[in-house]
Amino acid sequence: MPAFICTTCGTQYPPSEAPPAGCPICQDERQYVNVLGQSWTTLAAMRRTHFATFRQHESNLVGIGTMPAFAIAQRALLVRTPQGNILWDCISFIDDATIEIVRGMGGIAGIAISHPHYYSAMIEWSHAFGSAPIHLHTRDRKWVMRPDPVVQFWDGPSKQLLPGVTLLHCPGHFAGAQVLHWAAGAGGKGALLSGDIVQVGWDRKVSFMRSYPDLIPLDRATVEHIASVLEPWPFEPIYGAWWDRVLPADGKAVLAYSVRRYIDAITAPPRDGG
Repeated sequence: MPAFICTTCGTQYPPSEAPPAGCPICQDERQYVNVLGQSWTTLAAMRRTHFATFRQHESNLVGIGTMPAFAIAQRALLVRTPQGNILWDCISFIDDATIEIVRGMGGIAGIAISHPHYYSAMIEWSHAFGSAPIHLHTRDRKWVMRPDPVVQFWDGPSKQLLPGVTLLHCPGHFAGAQVLHWAAGAGGKGALLSGDIVQVGWDRKVSFMRSYPDLIPLDRATVEHIASVLEPWPFEPIYGAWWDRVLPADGKAVLAYSVRRYIDAITAPPRDGG
């Protein structure tokens, strides 16, 4: 039986004879159901029309995406370490060529995903690499649409996956939202892999939202909490969820400035003329 994939958000569901009645991820207020209606595909269908793309962002950090763009169109990141590789975030597409290329880079020892919009085909990816554990925060447990023993829920403020690779709980966009700190990034200065929990904007600053497509902002206390979680961790670049959403340097300073800018925007009196 096929495991149907939502074409709007890219989430894969358990194998079934017929598609699910709807996609709870898209029905949530942070996402949306396509105005043309719910639609589905499968990996078998995608393998006839799509392929994986790769780009090295820096030494030991490789982006993995899909062409043509699919669903939310995020790309994953493969963090390579001497103790094993971590796949950060995930995509819906995977095929034999993708598996062979990733194995050539050392395979995958574990998977961690920022939030449910990028759970995508995480079970397929795990099974392709020896049932690599998938590390998700327990507060997003209800959003796992394809349960599997490879999913390992954790709780608390942080979790070290490998030496120098640490998950940080930053609730806001979702209750279990998490970012990944990579100590060896930027030549040892540290890097933050943020998905869109900390969203890199076109102005090379960052921002925060409960819902990006539906323009629902976060409150001041939540944004201040995210800033407090990240404050002790050193990092220069911030890698967002898409190829071009990368802040190459000065991440700490940009984060501090962006937090102040965001709070001013939601608390200051209206400006005359906008």
